[in-house]
Formats: sequence, C-alpha cells, structure tokens
Amino acid sequence: MFSLFRENLRIAFDSIKSQLLRTILTVFIIAIGITALVGILTFLNAFENTLNNDFASMGSNTFNLQRYEFTTQRRSERRVINPVIGYRQVKEFIDTYEYPTAQTAVSFTGTRTAEVKYENDKTDPEVRVLGVNEHFLQNSGLKLDKGRNFTSFDITNNTRVCVLGSDFYKNLFKDDNPIDKTISIRGTKFNVIGILEEKGATFGNNQDLRVLVPVQVARTMFTQPNINYSVSVMVDNVEFMDSAEEEAILTFRNIRGLSPVEENNFGIGRSDDLINQISEITDILGIAAWAISLITIFGSCIALVNIMLVSVTERTREIGVRKALGARKRTIAFQFLYEAIIVGQYGGILGIIIGIGIGYLIAVFLDFKFAIPWNAIIAATTITFFIAILSGLFPAIKAAKLDPIESLRYE
Repeated sequence: MFSLFRENLRIAFDSIKSQLLRTILTVFIIAIGITALVGILTFLNAFENTLNNDFASMGSNTFNLQRYEFTTQRRSERRVINPVIGYRQVKEFIDTYEYPTAQTAVSFTGTRTAEVKYENDKTDPEVRVLGVNEHFLQNSGLKLDKGRNFTSFDITNNTRVCVLGSDFYKNLFKDDNPIDKTISIRGTKFNVIGILEEKGATFGNNQDLRVLVPVQVARTMFTQPNINYSVSVMVDNVEFMDSAEEEAILTFRNIRGLSPVEENNFGIGRSDDLINQISEITDILGIAAWAISLITIFGSCIALVNIMLVSVTERTREIGVRKALGARKRTIAFQFLYEAIIVGQYGGILGIIIGIGIGYLIAVFLDFKFAIPWNAIIAATTITFFIAILSGLFPAIKAAKLDPIESLRYE
C-alpha cells in the first residue's frame, strides 16, 4: 500500500517536472486567490490588534463621561453632539461623586500645535498639550518609562511640572536623561518629572508627541471659550462597573440640571463597548474579504480543472500503457489527484508567503501592530487542499474511465 502511494507521488512529481512552465502558471493562478485572502486577513488582523491594544489599555473597568453620544438608527450609527462639558461641571462631579473604590480622571486638550523648547532646541509646532489630574495616566492605561506620575500635591498647588511622550526623549533631549530638565511652552517653564512609554501612532495621530501638565496650569495657559473636558472613572473591580456607571449618570444628570423626564445630554463610553464595536467592524470587513477572495479562488479552481484536463488529454497514450500493464482505475485516478493536490499546495504556500508579505508591508507603513495571522494560514492551507481535490477529482475520474484500447491508439 505504501509502495503504491510512493509510486503515485513519484509519477505526479515527474509529470509536474515535465510540464514545468504550465505548472508554474497554474501555481501562480492559485497563488493569486490565496494572496488576496491571506493579504486582506493579515491586514485586518494587524488593524484589529492595533485598535484593541489602544482601547484595551484603558482597562475593562473604565468608563467615560463625554460630550458625544452615539446612537444607532436604521442600522447606521449617528453621532449626537451635546453641550460641552465645562470645568465647573467637572469640578462639581469630582466633589459630588463618591462611589467607593472609584477614581476620577479629568483632562482636556489645550492645543494641538504647541512648540516645545529646551535650551537651543525646539520641536515643530505639532505637539499636543493636555491638562490632566493625578489619575489620568492610570485611567488611560499609560505607563511611565522614566520618572514619576503627578501627585495630588502637584495638581492642587498648580506646580509647573510635566510628563512628556517618548519622542521628546529621542529627539529633543538626544537620548540624554530628561528628568529634572526644564522646558518651555508658550513662555511658561516646566520641570520634567516623567517620560511615557512608547505608544506609536494611530492613523497619523502620534501618541508619543504630547505634553501632560496639571489641569489648573493648563487652564491658565489656554483660555479659549467652550473648552470640552473629558471625565474618566475607573473602579477596582469590573463587577462594580454597572452600579458605578448608574451613580455617575445620576450625579451628572443632577449637575446638568436635567428633569426625570429629560434624556441625557451627554454620552457614556466604555472601553469594552469600543472593543466590541471594533470586533463588529472587523467581522464585517472579514466577511467582505472572504467574499472577494473566494471569487478569485473560484477562478483558480476553474483554471486548475482545465489544466488537469489538458494533462489527461496529453497523457492519454501513457494512461493506456499503464492500464495495459495492469494498473487499476483507482491507481490511475490517484496519480492525477495527487498531481492536483501537489500543484494546489505549491500555489497555497506561494500565496501565503506573498499575502503575509503584502499584509506586513501595509501594517508597517500604517504603523499597525503586526502579528502572524495563523487563522489566515490555516484557512488558506485548508482551502487549497479542498480546491485541489475538487479540481482534480473530475480529471482523475475521466482518466480512470479511459478505455485502454482506445488510449493506446491515441495520437
């Protein structure tokens, strides 16, 4: 049994070698379909990893009070713009909201076009400056690479200290230790107390080119009207999320002066809700990727069938000789089926390599977090195997049914 299997494999490889150009063309046709599938799935995997890492760093036990609210209408999502959340409302919420184990972070973006100076060097005017309190780093899932976090003393006493993104360490300070160095923003001097770990960029938004300063200090520097503040609440245990959120909503409704019959004029965002929305979007994109790729793979299947039929026609006399020497129908059928499977797997391997390469290049270009897409590799391997069987089955059966006498007379 094993010797017969080995003999059929040898014949299949000999046939592939004898028709090398046709085999290469067939392999490339199959590889195109697999490349489309693996490339798209690799990109989606990197895209999902990036967004999940960005949002999951907030923790599953965090929720935000925010100006914008997202509602679903007729299968589409609409953003509702509510009144801004002002500082007085934020301050009143911090003083009033007393849920056990909860800590509240406050932040606002003072500017996105600041210029940071250190001695004779300065940055391009594209630095974000955020006013924050002492809980902002922990609630946002940010970690320090060097130095320390803000303390309640820093926030309460408006100490002019700051925490910088990792890009400042590499560029502005030339890898010199920036802790206790003094920088200047709009003429205001700050003592550097910490450097954040590298976060990278998402859709061109550099997370490592920002400066965090105490919220009250930032308010004296940036006095534009209608500044919108963000409020983030973190609880110790995810089991307390629902009750903490309900109390926060009730507290903020009272601050906003809403009557019991009025709807909320603010939004609630949870980190796990964002992750679920991302999963839904990537699932839809994944279905679209499968649909596009399967159409291409179907074309590859047709091409493989046609080429195998040509192979059967060209080897008709050879089939007749083998049958005359005692080869059974099953043996002849497996010779062609093995050939189709080998060609299909070659195409699948080539498609996987090219697809992963394309997905990796796109991920690197867009600064996504690349990971080996094992699901795409397994799917591609399985698909090419079944494609080869389906494509080789009809030609194999046709070869097995050929009349040996007629086959020997075939020219």
